[in-house]
Amino acid sequence: MHQTKKVTIASLLVAMGVVYGDIGTSPLYVMKAILSGNGGLNSMNDEFIIGAISLVIWTVTLMTTVKYVLIALRADNHGEGGIFSLYTLVRKISPALIFPALIGGAALLADGVLTPAVTITTAVEGLRGLPIFYDRFGNNQDIIVMIAITIIILLFTIQRYGTEKVGKAFGPIMLGWFTFLGLVGLYNLPGEWLILKSLNPYYAFELLMSPANKAGILILGSVFLATTGAEALYADMGHVGRRNIYASWPYIKLCLVLNYLGQGAWLMKNRTNVDYLETEDLNPFFSMMPDQLSLIAVIFATLAAIIASQSLISGSFTLVSEAIKLKLFPKLKIVYPTSQKGQMYLPVINWLLCLLCCLIVFGFKSSHKLEAAYGLAITITMLMTTILLWVYLLKHEAPKIFAYSFLIFFSLIESIFFFSSAAKFLHGGYVAILIAALLFSIMLTWHLSNKIKEKVAKKVPLQDYINQLERLSKTENIPFYQTNVVYLTDDLSEQLVDRKILYSILDKKPKRAEVYWFVNLYVTDEPYTKEYYVETFGSKHVVSIQLRLGFRMSQKVNVYMRQIVKEMMAKGLIDKQDQEFSINPERNVGDFCFVLINDGLYKGTSGLTNFEKNVYQFKLAIKSITTSTENWFGLQYSDVVKESVPLVIDNSQDIPENYHLTMKMNQKFSSEEL
Repeated sequence: MHQTKKVTIASLLVAMGVVYGDIGTSPLYVMKAILSGNGGLNSMNDEFIIGAISLVIWTVTLMTTVKYVLIALRADNHGEGGIFSLYTLVRKISPALIFPALIGGAALLADGVLTPAVTITTAVEGLRGLPIFYDRFGNNQDIIVMIAITIIILLFTIQRYGTEKVGKAFGPIMLGWFTFLGLVGLYNLPGEWLILKSLNPYYAFELLMSPANKAGILILGSVFLATTGAEALYADMGHVGRRNIYASWPYIKLCLVLNYLGQGAWLMKNRTNVDYLETEDLNPFFSMMPDQLSLIAVIFATLAAIIASQSLISGSFTLVSEAIKLKLFPKLKIVYPTSQKGQMYLPVINWLLCLLCCLIVFGFKSSHKLEAAYGLAITITMLMTTILLWVYLLKHEAPKIFAYSFLIFFSLIESIFFFSSAAKFLHGGYVAILIAALLFSIMLTWHLSNKIKEKVAKKVPLQDYINQLERLSKTENIPFYQTNVVYLTDDLSEQLVDRKILYSILDKKPKRAEVYWFVNLYVTDEPYTKEYYVETFGSKHVVSIQLRLGFRMSQKVNVYMRQIVKEMMAKGLIDKQDQEFSINPERNVGDFCFVLINDGLYKGTSGLTNFEKNVYQFKLAIKSITTSTENWFGLQYSDVVKESVPLVIDNSQDIPENYHLTMKMNQKFSSEEL
């Protein structure tokens, strides 16, 4: 399993490259946001600087080290992490748990839009510290925007090729980046050792009550940016394994703390420096660099920002893929560009993220304004994760005092962070909320429509129709339809099937076949399951299959079906299907026809409320512009027949009164009537 991956130098490098990209770029903008939120450098004093650094350090300690590294990483689903993996571990406890999962997932995807915009723009703004750039362009923000958008477009363009080769370089680069962060922080400490008082949490609490803190409790909205990568750390656990995160995090945390201490020390040294007092939108991270390291810092920061963005983009692909397979999102085309396990590419999501990132950078222009939009969405995700973790702890019989203490402590802290970040709503936070709300509405629609379908679908025992299906298979005066006719069903529990499937076989146009297959694709809570269960009802002409695939497995049903047919023929469960005519002389599997039934929703549909009808109509509207069912199940090169059947088939044979026609005998037709 993934959580038992061995700790090696190579695996530690991979962990640094994959897991820590987001949190590793936080020093680029955290102190800058705190500075601008409190009125700039001229409003600083030593008490404020020490308290602010203390808030940052202890926020990272509590939110990342304690909550995620020490607690959340133990809530793994066969080595996989993230909010949807956590949800699959607890969803059977209560149907209501779908709501924190959907809210958290939507907010995390919204964060995936903002991370590239914020980190890349902030890194590119470091160019202003280079004389060769400043002398040519000055404070021209349009140049910064153009460079940032160009990098973003290039980043999203390469996603289609996969990042297996590039990914191998991420680890050493991020190791170099974190080492650079720590060394630069150490370089600025001499002369201002007083900043080490920040390691005492007392000064963090003191600052919240101090008049030196002009932002009051709202300062936490900027402080929270220091831990935005914690949720991504949990989500990426499956790529590197828990042990590698445990082994690498102490070094990462040390380098981050040293850099924040170094920024604090630099601020204490230069808070009265006239040159910096006049600097607009001052960024302590780039300002504290020795002149000879300025270019290296910008290059390093840009590479780190790209890697952080890559991690969030890949994480977004994984999150959407999991949501699709959990029936919480429309089916979209998924491409697996490399042989690397778990790596995927979703074209629609990729270009949608790219468009949104570019629009956000173009609309907000500066990183200062982007920071206002950043952080709000991720506080929501963290709150939802806390709720699900609390349920997980209770389910696994953790001491109740620990479980409830965990819930109260972290939900209280995260609620404070949320309300602090909510102050940014009108300054840009609305962007994250709008994106998250749109994604949440789509996922909720998909979830509710599945419940609606379960409510109205007519299920009948397959066993009751075995004799009819066998007779149809042997009736020679009906044209032969196909050797294997396959129906994909939503459910096969207790061997019940949708009545509309049997209506398609027996009533709509009798379909004579050698074998009728009723296949249910069941997505398991485990990520990498590949197995199937068979029921033949004592017949060689009717087979029900439950194909169990993990939520991270591709769903190429035609490939699996050929393997299943071969294995069942070998065991004598069905007759051999030798082919007289074939370009492959060794072919012994007959032809297939996959019948896909589209559920229509007509005005006369009974049994549904107006709300349920509107929800289902919204689903059908979205479904019409997403990937076709045959593409999703890998059937685009198979023989596929599509049939439209109402969601509810009316059993009544009576004609409704308002449909009755009046008969008139021996009447001539007039041209007007025609």
